[in-house]
Formats: sequence, structure tokens, C-alpha cells
Amino acid sequence: MSGHGDPIPMTSRKCGPLNGEAHVPGDKSISHRSLILGAMTVGETKVTGLLEGQDVLDTAKAMQAFGAQIEKIGDTWHVHGVGVGGFAEPDNVIDCGNSGTGVRLIMGAMATCPITATFTGDASLNKRPMARVTDPLALFGAKAYGRSGGRLPMTIIGAENPVPVRYATPVPSAQVKSAVLLAGLNAPGETVVIEREATRDHSERMLAGFGATISTEDTPEGHVITLQGRPEFTPQTIIVPRDPSSAAFPVCAALITEGSDVLVPNIGLNPTRAGLFFTLQDMGADLTFENMREEGGEPVADLRARFSPDLKGIEVPAERAASMIDEYPILSVVAAFAEGKTHMPGVKELRVKESDRIDAMARGLRGAGVRVDEGEDWWTVHGLGHGNVPGGFTAETFLDHRIAMSFLILGMASNAAMSVDDGQPIATSFPIFESLMGALGAQIERT
Repeated sequence: MSGHGDPIPMTSRKCGPLNGEAHVPGDKSISHRSLILGAMTVGETKVTGLLEGQDVLDTAKAMQAFGAQIEKIGDTWHVHGVGVGGFAEPDNVIDCGNSGTGVRLIMGAMATCPITATFTGDASLNKRPMARVTDPLALFGAKAYGRSGGRLPMTIIGAENPVPVRYATPVPSAQVKSAVLLAGLNAPGETVVIEREATRDHSERMLAGFGATISTEDTPEGHVITLQGRPEFTPQTIIVPRDPSSAAFPVCAALITEGSDVLVPNIGLNPTRAGLFFTLQDMGADLTFENMREEGGEPVADLRARFSPDLKGIEVPAERAASMIDEYPILSVVAAFAEGKTHMPGVKELRVKESDRIDAMARGLRGAGVRVDEGEDWWTVHGLGHGNVPGGFTAETFLDHRIAMSFLILGMASNAAMSVDDGQPIATSFPIFESLMGALGAQIERT
């Protein structure tokens, strides 16, 4: 089973203005998919800008275990794939570390190959539900055997004779949708996924880029994605845009830290991912999009964030949740520095992330002197306004990188320092977080 290592306690103190450029890592969602689809292509796919956090490196190792050849030469990753349906049976257990995206997408990709694979992860990942993926994969003919509650470690026996599937997702989840689409690649005929509301569409964009026949349509039934099985993929050259979920941290830090002016260049602004930035603007943030353009089929811009002392609490539209689900922890930090309450409905997915993120953030915010109300599918932060957040608390991160980074950002503007019990999980998605924030002017130290 994946180990975690010794905890790394960290403390963040109130700092002066944050200034400069923040070059955040490549987009994690696109990085995972570029490796997996590259491994399902005959020939060489080249990837630059890949996020080299532990989550993505674990996916690279998994693709090697299934028979792909992957190496990094200079700044470029070279993926020599085995073709759709060409995965070999791995010799050992596939360890996906902390990555729910990695394990669920890989399960989908191998579920219609006639092979068996066993998956595990770290303590956090092994608590997360997998039935939401294994249930639709069973419709293709795959079988899953895991711990009670559909949890890792889990063995997947791929379908010998896969059949196409028509599946309506019970919850908005790009991971579930993508797993079904990846499984559908090696099934004959049309695989159809129906979503009540559209989720991030990186898989659809990249599948089309590799040569799959895929279409989307909004109907009375929902958002319908149709994929033709068994395509001939064409190797690609992929430039990974920088990750909007990582950009959220320097952007939000600048908004709450007095005198700050930070530019975050080359950020992917896929409309299914950019909900946080529009929400911040709704709150009155001085946040602008500069140099709008398109790269590799994805909209991209440079984000400029300036200190915003007059932020207001708002009702975050529930229909926006899918486009910013990973950003609610850091949004709740900004909400603490806004005037009035910020209500966030439609967010039950946060309960089954790397941690129960509503519970984890509520505990830490309350410890820092901020009132938080919560329900199963909503939470409300009662903002205190700029200069009024007490801080002075050590928050438990529950092995969750976004919880750790969020409370370290809070410490940059709270009246007393904020600490976290373990900052080590930050390396899974944002390995340069400490150095990047330090270069801007943050005071973060390992304690």
C-alpha cells in the first residue's frame, strides 16, 4: 500500500504585499488524460508542460505497467502507446497514491481489455468510494472485487467481450463520465453518457483531438455525449495549459493580502473549470483576464489579481458547482475575509473528495475564529471582513493537499499565524507551492 511518510507541519504568517508573476504547474486533469490517451495510441505522443506532481507521476508509472513506454527527454514527455485495447496485464499492484482522478480513469481505460489489475492508494484514496465508477464499468462486462463499500484495494477483471453502454450519471462527476468514455473506446458501437449538468469536458476535447468520433448534444434528457468505439488514434503533440485549480491559490492570496498585485500567466479557462474566477468577480474581486487566446483547443488567459478590501459575501449559484468543485476550500478562505455570508449550495461532492472537504474546512475556519454553518449538500461562511480574521490555529489537513494550501493562504492575511499539521500532500498537485508563494512574498515555513 502507498505510504505517506513523516508529517511536515507548516506555518504561514501575515505578510506584506504579494507581487510578481506566479508560474503555476500544468493542468492536472489534462496531464492525466494526455498520458492515458497517449498510452492508448499506436506511435509516439509528445507532451510538454506536464504537471510533474506525484499524482501524475503515479499515472505515468501505471501506464508503463500496462505496457506503454514513457520517458522524459529535456522538457518533453514521450509516450509510446500500445493502441486502443492493447493494454498488457500488469505484473504488480497499481499504486495510484492520492489520485482519485488517476485511479478512476485508469480503471475505465482497462475495464474493456481482457486483463486483470489490482489497484491501491494511500490512506486517503483507500477511503474514497469507487462504486460510482465500477457500477457503470460492470455494464460493459467488467468485474470489480474490493473492500466493503466499494473501496480500494480493488481488483478489476476486464471484460472479455465488452458491449457498448448507455449510462446516465447519478451525480455530476467528470471522473465517472471519463471512465465510462475510456471504457467505451474498446467496446463496439456507440457508448453514450448522459449528464444532468455538464461537467469539465477535457476528456471530450482530447478524445476528439486524438481522432475519436465523439459528439455532444443538450437534450431534454440532459447533456448527451456519444462516442464511437474502437477508433484509430493518431499520436499528438500536446501543450498542457497551466492549471486553474493551482492558479486559484496565488490569485486568492493576492485578493486578501494588502497591497498585492500578482500576474498568473497562461491559465486554462475552459468554461467547465473557470467557475471560481467568475465567483470571485461576483464578490467584487479585482481580478481581470488579460491576453485571451486559445492553445491546443483550450481557452487560455493571463490572470491579474489585486488586493480587494471590499469583498462581499454572495449566494454561489448551485449550477456553478461542477465548474469549481475543487476550488471551494480556497473560496471559503476568501469568504472569511468578505463582508457578510457566502452560501455555497449543491456541493455534496465535496464530502467524498480526498477528505470530507466541507468538514475539514469548517473545523479549521472555526478554529481560526470564523463562523461556518453546514449541511449535507451546502455550507455557509460568515465573513468577518478584511483585517478581522483572528487565525492562530493549527488545522488538520486529513492528507488533503487543497485543505493544506487553503489554510496556509488564510495565514497570509489573518491576524495571527495559521499552521497545518501536515503539508506533505501538497506535493501531489503543486510541488512548487512553497517556493512560488515565497518568491511572491509569502512567509511560509516548515515547523
